[in-house]
Amino acid sequence: MNVDVDTINHLAELSNFSISEKECESLKKDLGEILKYVSLLDEVDVDGVEPTYQVFEMENVWREDAILPQEANRGQLLALSKEQKDNQVKVPKVL
Repeated sequence: MNVDVDTINHLAELSNFSISEKECESLKKDLGEILKYVSLLDEVDVDGVEPTYQVFEMENVWREDAILPQEANRGQLLALSKEQKDNQVKVPKVL
């Protein structure tokens, strides 16, 4: 792929970046080198190689949901609040 000034300016616009002419020339050279390096992957022989989607043997760890006994009861927790109403903690209005 050929990287030109128009491509750099288009990418900068998409990224919402403002770049100078000097930066544009530097990016043109750098992106060209990066694309040249990545194009080496086209030379790799991958015939017969299965695609890899997950490289680690990972799986979800599941556990049973169990309600454990608590040391405090509702009354003790409500007593810690500044205000309460209808057996609930009253908090300042957010909106």
